[in-house]
Amino acid sequence: MSNKIPKSLLTVVITGASSGIGRGVAKRLAAEGAQLVLAARRTSLIDELALECGNAIAVTTDVAKEEDVARLFEAAIAKYGKVDVWINNAGVGAIGPFTDIPLKDHIRVVETNVFGTIYGSHYALRHFKERRAGTLINLASVTSKISFPYYNTYSATKYAIAGLNGSLHQEMELEGFEDIHVCAVHPWATDTPWFEHAGNYSGHEAQMKPMDDADSVVDAIVKLLDDPQESVEVGVKTKGSTISSNLMPGLTEDLNAKYLQKVMQDAPPAENTSGSIHEPMATGVGVSGGIRKRMKRQNESDGASPDDQVSP
Repeated sequence: MSNKIPKSLLTVVITGASSGIGRGVAKRLAAEGAQLVLAARRTSLIDELALECGNAIAVTTDVAKEEDVARLFEAAIAKYGKVDVWINNAGVGAIGPFTDIPLKDHIRVVETNVFGTIYGSHYALRHFKERRAGTLINLASVTSKISFPYYNTYSATKYAIAGLNGSLHQEMELEGFEDIHVCAVHPWATDTPWFEHAGNYSGHEAQMKPMDDADSVVDAIVKLLDDPQESVEVGVKTKGSTISSNLMPGLTEDLNAKYLQKVMQDAPPAENTSGSIHEPMATGVGVSGGIRKRMKRQNESDGASPDDQVSP
């Protein structure tokens, strides 16, 4: 159902706004006049982004901490008096064999991705119920549709987010809140700083082939403000993989697993790192991660053919 309201009348909370998809959404909505509440751990980056956006405030937030999310919500209400849209975008990941990733990293991924989404959803929906209107957008992933080896706990958290989202959507319908929308966005692997920030215990650079442009995910999220949907699969690769998994689940997962292993092993060597799982990193500040350009240069130097960049 269309929910088109001028962006200039909307107050939007965006977590994970310091880079990647969150930053892209913030810049897009600022250009359309929305009032923004920008949340991330990297204070200087969201302070600068708030100044760039104009009608915006920055709130330093670690979404894994309930008290931080409470402070984020309170700051939004104190500044703008309401929240119309809450986007749970912040997330971290760890790549590598499950037993090679430190347990503390697994736990932190769950705390950030699952607890962070639960905290944000709880504060947003309580407020939306009081106002009988609002849109909650949770970032899931293609990994919530198909199991990805070496993205083990990250994939588990995205399955959890998809399950939570479906349940909340049903609750709003059963309770008669026609103007409260709960939406899940399922992107393919996207060229953002996420891969640079991920914990990486694979022995190789973190990358995926092929990758989507961040703008495609930004477009999908912004569109939900006007046309809320319960679940949106972004891009032909996510849609195709989901259809394939529904028709041939075993074969799809086997091919996907073997391909992912090859992509990982073919990447240049790299030392183990916890990335930004526990502490934010100074690098990786743009919307794009520049990964596709780097992979193209590597392919050209290795003499790889274009077919080497296409997934099965």
